[in-house]
Amino acid sequence: MKKHLICGIEENSIAEELDIEEGDFLLAINDKEIADIFDYHYLVEDEYLEVLIEKADGEEWLLEIEKEADDDLGISFGESLMDSYRRCHNKCVFCFIDQNPPGMRETIYFKDDDTRLSFLQGNYVTLTNLQEKDIKRIIDYKLAPINISVHTTNPELRCTMLHNRFAGKLKGYMDMLYEAEIPMNAQIVLCKGINDESELERTIKDLLSYAPVIQSLSVVPVGLTKFRNGLHKLEPFDKEDAKNVIDLIHKYQNIAMEKYNYHFVHASDEWYINAGYEIPDEDNYDGYIQLENGVGMTRMFLNELSSSVDAYLLKNKKPSEKKINVSTISGTLVYPIFCKSMDIIKRAIPNANIKVYKIINNFFGEKITVTGLLTGRDIIEQLKDKDLGDVLLLPSNTLKADEDIFLDDVTLEELQNALQVPVIIVQSEGMDFFDTILEL
Repeated sequence: MKKHLICGIEENSIAEELDIEEGDFLLAINDKEIADIFDYHYLVEDEYLEVLIEKADGEEWLLEIEKEADDDLGISFGESLMDSYRRCHNKCVFCFIDQNPPGMRETIYFKDDDTRLSFLQGNYVTLTNLQEKDIKRIIDYKLAPINISVHTTNPELRCTMLHNRFAGKLKGYMDMLYEAEIPMNAQIVLCKGINDESELERTIKDLLSYAPVIQSLSVVPVGLTKFRNGLHKLEPFDKEDAKNVIDLIHKYQNIAMEKYNYHFVHASDEWYINAGYEIPDEDNYDGYIQLENGVGMTRMFLNELSSSVDAYLLKNKKPSEKKINVSTISGTLVYPIFCKSMDIIKRAIPNANIKVYKIINNFFGEKITVTGLLTGRDIIEQLKDKDLGDVLLLPSNTLKADEDIFLDDVTLEELQNALQVPVIIVQSEGMDFFDTILEL
């Protein structure tokens, strides 16, 4: 029987009242073994429970509990999943992790393909780690939404792209989720000459048949680092390719709007910028549902920045007289747009001197153009001896989510010492950027 180590007990909880303690093990609920956190949450919803606990000395307690359906037991566990993460067994031709240089921290190389993280953290998963019984459990527990890395609906092509003979089972699983009305989001990593053009149209058309249960579909270009020796040969998309992708997506957006009253499929910001097109208006993004895939980030930043400036001017009746001298950075992709956006701030703070420095990604290679993949070393090397003003503003997406460390393990403190300038971390949203500058 699987044991789950109890690592915390909430004050005044049911568990505390019953003398359950840290170091005890949870064995079963209502005579059912618990595989993971979803089993646990599903089982504790019952109003009557029989909870089997193993004490630290090995003694087993069977506790009978009557409670309200919404009441939790007040137990926390060492692992967030109550289980180990499921590794990815695919060898995708476009995998970014395979393109990392040697010598980085171990967690950088870990590939997860754990469907449970789709519900807990919004991760995109391929469904190749699942069996039919796992899909049935998602349906029984009403877990949603599930985020699926589709890439192609052509079964043979999907097996080839993922190097997994089980990858062609996708449609059967999606049929089950669709029939159970489990909300889905989908993504396509587009590779030139592989799943683009007619294959892309096939995939969009196939996935549109699942609307509106599929809430959104994003199309993002493959990221290519300079570390691709021995990997499948892939070429970057050019300006004409970007235009063709956008035209195809707009075609199906029009179909979806007419039939379902939402856009359904979205191009990530790179396509518009590389095609030389204007970024679409906010209404085109269906509530920014695919923001984490880089869909609408630029539009959200610009709109939030403009709204914050307008709100400031409406409240204060006149621009600020502050004199501000700061610097910030940008990846090469959005650099021209980011530079122009600083003029929006000057409507509220005319004396704001904001220098934007373009950082070329030498670490991963110049084809990686997004700000979120810049490293501490590149930032230091390209900003040393530059006029950084009184403060350097760094976007939070350049750092690890829960730690002040860059992708190359340079710490924020090391960067600050190297550049000899105070550093302030700002969220990527326009509102936080403006508020940070205003408060300096």
